[in-house]
Formats: sequence, C-alpha cells, structure tokens
Amino acid sequence: MTVQERTYWLNKLEQIELKSQAFINGEFVAASDRQTYDIVNPATGETLAAIAACSAADVDAAVQSARQSFESGVWSEAAPRERKAVMKKLAQLIMDNAEELALLETLNVGKPVQDSLNIDIPGSAGCFEWYAEAADKLYGEVAPTDGNNLATITREPVGVVAAVVPWNFPLDIAAWKLGPALISGNSVILKPAEQSPLTALRLAELAKEAGLPDGVLNVVTGHGHIVGKALGLHQDVDCLAFTGSTRVGKLFMGYAAESNMKQVWPETGGKSPNLIFADCALEDAVDNAINGIFFNQGEVCSANSRILIDNRIKAQFVDKFLAKAKSLKVGDPLDPDTRVGALIDVNHAERVRECIRKAQAEGARLLAGGEGEAGSTRIEPTVFDLVTPDMTIAREEVFGPVVALIGFDSEEEAVAIANDSIFGLAASLWTNDLNRAHRVSRKLRAGSVSVNTMDALDFSTPFGGYKQSGFGRDLSLHAIDKFTQLKTTWIKLK
Repeated sequence: MTVQERTYWLNKLEQIELKSQAFINGEFVAASDRQTYDIVNPATGETLAAIAACSAADVDAAVQSARQSFESGVWSEAAPRERKAVMKKLAQLIMDNAEELALLETLNVGKPVQDSLNIDIPGSAGCFEWYAEAADKLYGEVAPTDGNNLATITREPVGVVAAVVPWNFPLDIAAWKLGPALISGNSVILKPAEQSPLTALRLAELAKEAGLPDGVLNVVTGHGHIVGKALGLHQDVDCLAFTGSTRVGKLFMGYAAESNMKQVWPETGGKSPNLIFADCALEDAVDNAINGIFFNQGEVCSANSRILIDNRIKAQFVDKFLAKAKSLKVGDPLDPDTRVGALIDVNHAERVRECIRKAQAEGARLLAGGEGEAGSTRIEPTVFDLVTPDMTIAREEVFGPVVALIGFDSEEEAVAIANDSIFGLAASLWTNDLNRAHRVSRKLRAGSVSVNTMDALDFSTPFGGYKQSGFGRDLSLHAIDKFTQLKTTWIKLK
C-alpha cells in the first residue's frame, strides 16, 4: 500500500461527520437517559465514536413513531409507484455516497476496504433497487368460486417490523430486510449490532433525503440484551426479522411467545460443508474454497468451513489449498492488497483462538495459521487436517478464518458427513458429473446448494436455511412473505 492510498482514506474520514445518535421519527436523538457507549476500530483499537445506548424507553418511542406513521397511511397506503420512486432514489444515494459508506463499514468492522467498496455497498444499493422494481409488479389473486360469489386474496403490510441485523455485513443485511419490508408498506425499526451502527445511521439519513416519510424508518442503537430484548418483547411490534446466532434466534422466539406472538423470522448459524469430488475441476475448486472460508475473515454465516475431500485427490487439493491460503495478505483493512482484515473485536478474536486451541487438543493437525498474537484482532488463515466429524471444530460455528479438512471415500459417506450437523444453511459441491450434481444436491439438507461455484447469491433467489440455521428467507420475492399478511375478501353477489 502506498502512503497516498492510506492518506486518501484518512483524509476522507476527516470530511465525514460520524452519526452517533439514534434516528427516531426522522431526527437524530440522544438516548432518553443520555447514556452512550464507545465503538472501536477493530484494526487499530482507536475509539471511533460514543454511540447512543438506547433503553426500553427509546424502543417505545421508536415503535410509537413507526406505528403512527403506519396508521397514518403516509407510506402504507402510498401508491406502489411512489414507494418505488423513493426506494430507487435511496439506491442511487447509496451509490453516490459509496466511498463514505465503504469507509464507515471498514473502520467499524475491520473488513478490507476494497470488499466494502466493491461488494457490500453496490450489493446494498442493488438490493433496494431490485425490490423497488418489484413494488408495482405484485398482484393479488381471485379464487375460483361459483358465479354468485367473488373471493379475492390480497397482501397487506404486516404493520410495524423490527429488523435486527449482525455486524459482519451491517449495510448489506440491513438492505436485505429493509428492501422487502419497506416496499410492502411497513414501518420499520432497525436495530444494528452494537458494534456496527455507523452505516445504519447514515442509511437512515439517506432514506429521509430520498423522500421516505418520517417515522417509517427508525434506527435504535445499543446493546442487544437491552434494545434487542425490548423489541422482541414489545407488544406493538408485529414482526421481527433477525440475522445472527442460533442462540439469540431462540431467545427472540421465546420473547414472541412471552408477548404478542409476533412473527419471528430467524436466519441463524451455519457450519456449511464443501464437497470436493475426484472428478472436479481442481483449480477452480481450490480457488473457490479459499474464498468460501477466508472471505470477510471467515465472519460469514454461510462460510464453507468444512471441506470434505475425496481421499483420491486429497493430497493434491491440500497442497494447492495451503499454498493459496498462505499467500493471502493479512493486514491493514485500508490496504487495497489486504485479503484478510481484522476480526470484529478482541473478545471475538479470543473466542476464535479458543476454537483453535480446542481443535489442537482434540487431535486435529494444524497445517497453517494458528492463534497468532494474543490480544490482536488479526488471525492468519488457519487450516486443520485430520479432522473427524465428532470434533468440536467440525461441529460448532467458529466465525473466523478457520477451516476443517475431512477426507471421504464414497459419495454416500460424503453426504452423511455433510448432513451430520445441527445446521443447514448452505452447502457446495464440486463435480463434472451432471448426474452426481443433481443426486447429491437433492440429498444435502441445506437451504442453498452451490454446484461448481461458491455460496451463490442473487436477489432473485431466496437465502436461508434448514434445521437450526433458522427458517427465515431473505432475498427474492419470497422475502416479501415475511412482511405481508394474506387477506381473503368474500363478496356474495346478488
């Protein structure tokens, strides 16, 4: 990295006003009790801002604002073309401010700035634009009846939606929730992860600039056990969409049962398998396997963290995989050559190190990487071989740049190992046998199966899991199901 490149981003930071207050009813406001907490740049340890630490009272204010805006009809009853115009304008504003948003994302969560700029920000804008284009293309139905009756089936917005999103893709996953929720006519309270509120707050400001009425999008910042819990228990929240850990997803389902039986749509953890068969295109399989586990520092719910390899080609695969893993540059997220940045914070980095220590204690063989420097948020790409399916490293989500290599001798064994998990978010398989591609895809218990590619995503296809990876679905028109209710209207004709 040249001095000029780093200086460019640091100069840009000096031009940015970091938003640090909650956004309620179209205004930035301090927490009602004036409490704050610090957010830290994980790459440097420097404090970025003191953020409003909202309380249950602030959640009440946000929900009230959302309810008032919804009941007023200013957005919920707006013509689809009007909602479409606002969402398209928001998408454009995101791209107009792409460098600012990318810098905020990188400083906040430690990911390489080139990933933020070229993947996360365009992806977020594209998501709003895709749903905007769908706004005026969603039709109701007329049920078959006799000639004396007319029965219509229509979709109505569910009302007040809470969207609780994680820190690994703060803006991207916020867009996944907000796009379908807003074009459906709902009012939303967005709760970003406590570590990563910066782009959510800027997004709210841009949404207002795009013409979104006050109260339709509110952002409450703060700690999950306070703000998230208050949203989960709130009697006037109609739907809660969540991406995060399985443990917290279960908490939200419990909160719904304790309160008003609100809909809860969880997209939770994963331990996704990547099946490498002997008849694959080996170089492509290796390149994609590297990206499938080490992209975003491995902080990806669908990361292919278990690589299952046909023993006939395992030695070849491992040699090539190790060479590429060791070549990945770990370093300053503002360096355009960095491929692996900083983990979200010191506590999470220590949890990843504990997983590494446990894997070694249980007999896995460390081939590359390891714990690294204690107290650092940077961990080298870490590769374990001789992993057995019963080891902790093969069963629990690490959420870091750590991969388990497991050999297999038959297709049946590979499928059995792949499905031997409480999770079922994603899976990949590599083969040039078309019959095997279809056969294995059908047998894998996962919400998304990528064949001869890695973690395939598109706005037009649903994303979500089986088993304890949750049952929520983001993306595609199916995501709108979460945020709408079906109404049957039966008219007796005379």
